[in-house]
Amino acid sequence: MKTRTFIIATCAVVAFSMAARVSAHDGEAETVTQKFEAAIPNIPGKSMIAVEVDYPPGAASPPHTHAKSAFIYAYVISGAIESQVNDGETRIYRAGESWSEPPNAIHSISRNASKTEPAKLLAVSVLDTNHEALTTPVK
Repeated sequence: MKTRTFIIATCAVVAFSMAARVSAHDGEAETVTQKFEAAIPNIPGKSMIAVEVDYPPGAASPPHTHAKSAFIYAYVISGAIESQVNDGETRIYRAGESWSEPPNAIHSISRNASKTEPAKLLAVSVLDTNHEALTTPVK
């Protein structure tokens, strides 16, 4: 069972890393680094994954969804991130602020709010252990 979980997790990380290299308006891309992944022992079938997203000045992600089972908590580590989830308001979150995304949400705006300063966030997902790709561009 541990080998299967490892293989699934590895495939998910590769898929997420490939989806996360997104061009910004000025040609730079965000960088996504996995920081943590583990099965949640007291919730069978659920795992937790944490990634750090670094946005150079002016960088943005295309509209995307996350794994259908994923509940996401995002925390701005530094800089300012402009975000819109589903039909909610577009908002700028600054270092120390956070938001959440429910399962099946569409993250239509996710970008560095500054054209001159970098920004960084930590995204923590609780999702099915056998999840599909963490991030899928909206078509």
